[in-house]
Amino acid sequence: MQLTALTAVSPLDGRYVAKLAALRPIMSELGYMQRRVQVELAWFIALSDAGFDEFKPLSAPARAYLAGLLHDFSEADGQAIKDIEKTTNHDVKAVEYWIKSKFDGQPELQAAAEFVHFACTSEDINNTSHALQLKAGRAVLLQGLDAVIARLRELAHAHAAVPMLSRTHGQTASPTTVGKEIGNVVVRLAAAREKIATVKLLAKMNGAVGNYNAHLSAWPDFDWEAFSRRVIESPAAGEPGADAARPGLGLTFQPYSIQIEPHDYMAELFDATARANTICIDLARDIWGYISLGYFKQKTKAGEIGSSTMPHKVNPIDFENAEGNLGLANAVLRHLSEKLPISRWQRDLTDSTVLRNMGVALGYAVLAYQSLLTGLNKLELNETALADDLDAAWEVLAEPIQTVMRRFGVPGAYEKLKDATRGQAVTREALHGLIRALDIPPAEKDRLLALTPASYVGQAALLARRV
Repeated sequence: MQLTALTAVSPLDGRYVAKLAALRPIMSELGYMQRRVQVELAWFIALSDAGFDEFKPLSAPARAYLAGLLHDFSEADGQAIKDIEKTTNHDVKAVEYWIKSKFDGQPELQAAAEFVHFACTSEDINNTSHALQLKAGRAVLLQGLDAVIARLRELAHAHAAVPMLSRTHGQTASPTTVGKEIGNVVVRLAAAREKIATVKLLAKMNGAVGNYNAHLSAWPDFDWEAFSRRVIESPAAGEPGADAARPGLGLTFQPYSIQIEPHDYMAELFDATARANTICIDLARDIWGYISLGYFKQKTKAGEIGSSTMPHKVNPIDFENAEGNLGLANAVLRHLSEKLPISRWQRDLTDSTVLRNMGVALGYAVLAYQSLLTGLNKLELNETALADDLDAAWEVLAEPIQTVMRRFGVPGAYEKLKDATRGQAVTREALHGLIRALDIPPAEKDRLLALTPASYVGQAALLARRV
């Protein structure tokens, strides 16, 4: 059976294939291979500039040729590496052999071929490649999250002053505004987004067990640690400050490791992403509930079906899809963050297969952000439903009345309002009668009499406009 969108096991490569086009070149096997080539070539070029008599600096044409290998890396190149792997049964060695095969007809490069993968263990190439994948993948993830935050901010500002009945424990509570409740999410997501963006992406290139053993056996007086740091931290081609002839990787140097980079930064990144996703789940469930209450309507689209049997329905499917996919993302992210920092002694292979699922975790998150954004863009505020809800909840004014009573020393203020309102249907007239009977200054009575559930929103509008 041929692999197509219909036959794919994962919906990320099946039903949702078009929605993850930006992520696929980064987090796929092909993307991983291309970054392995990038790391091998960056190391190779840096070695030529290290000052060794045995490996003179590469000429400008040779450097341009190597840059072309990376720039023009194609699916056919990836398949050629896979074909080599059928013989080697080792994916990194297959990359090394593929690079060397590309030196055919290039005498300068052929003479230096043994410096490809020089003193490297596979993990020197893999951990840096994973970091490069995450660097690019994070950018795609943040683009999706930023779009959600931007839309929420627009909604918070647009509905900053629209009053809404709060529900604490599912019961009527002090009113707020639609914009303020959305603004709460903006602030939370912006903080979570910052945590994701500021995680340093670490990489090591220090040999089989992290001690530069092989490196020092060849050149014992060379500062391999400083050299490795330079390769890892120098800007990559195309980044600000980069030297196109001497590309680095644009990552953060990890000075201490076993055979593998410890993956603690990955756990930090995945945990930060999971926290942002949890906030999005909270948002999706709340919006789902507000749609159910009638606070929001959803824009309809000609030809779409809400239910196969109930023609009237417009289901909140975008928020439901987002919630489901965020849950899948977090399940994988949390396994990654719990498993990856653990390795038996100096290295075991349990991380290798798990790391291949980084794209799955990010894919479900990116997919969920798209669903959230689609759902948010469909929302239409139903101010009539909001107003009706507030007008049926005069009991929420028990709070300001008893608070003013306490200000002026009226004894038992809380208890009196509890007796008058708790578990009872409270009307405007009943509350006004109670206010008029209070022993408080007339101006305060007038202020309380002018209060309605819709106007009792504190500084919600100010807070909403500030996000």
